[in-house]
Amino acid sequence: MAGERTKLVVVQREGLGSSESRRLRKEGLVPGVLYGNGEPVAISIAERELRRALTGGGGLHAILDVEIDGKGETHASILKEYQVDPVRGGVTHVDLQEVRLDRAIQASVAVQLFGGDDAPGVREGGVLSQPLREVTVEALPLEVPEHLELDVSGMEIGATLRITDLTAPDGVTFLDDPEMVVATLTAPTKIVEPEPTEEELAEMEAEAAEGEEGAEGEEAAPDESEAEASGDEDTAEG
Repeated sequence: MAGERTKLVVVQREGLGSSESRRLRKEGLVPGVLYGNGEPVAISIAERELRRALTGGGGLHAILDVEIDGKGETHASILKEYQVDPVRGGVTHVDLQEVRLDRAIQASVAVQLFGGDDAPGVREGGVLSQPLREVTVEALPLEVPEHLELDVSGMEIGATLRITDLTAPDGVTFLDDPEMVVATLTAPTKIVEPEPTEEELAEMEAEAAEGEEGAEGEEAAPDESEAEASGDEDTAEG
């Protein structure tokens, strides 16, 4: 929810470089940088504390009251950027940005579709897709929403919803092109078998003719066992 705030205690670190970052991660700490009006401050954060702060009601847009070294003074900040381990999936580095709560900021906010199962076009077999998953907004730090919702329950096959169909919460301004497509509902793809060419038709007819000739030859040829039996009978009579 907009306005979610959470306290985050960090430790200022002196050591820099990749080897120091690896050491911190082995100890369950995430290296990072706090950017503000002055010089950036290198910090480290307990991974469990960072996860707790970013999985609350405000999600990635929560206002973080950052306290350095337990000194009591807090710095209202937002998550500016983060890096994730491509194999293990854990956060490996974070950049925090100190902000003024009375000054608007820009942020990317996720768009979530709902009502898809009820859409007439989906019930008819149409395919619902979401080309745009995030929109850029401008708002005061405490007014940035965790996500935006778009109702697609009324979409028919061929329908398109754009940014103009999103409802901006109070104090929030969309910065992207309002005509950018957020959701579409298209007809199911039909697999059309190509018509055979004249050469393919000729080959098919030739194969069919060969099959018929082979079948007639098999019917005309006497069974080997019957032929042998007939020969035995002739010998016995003689």
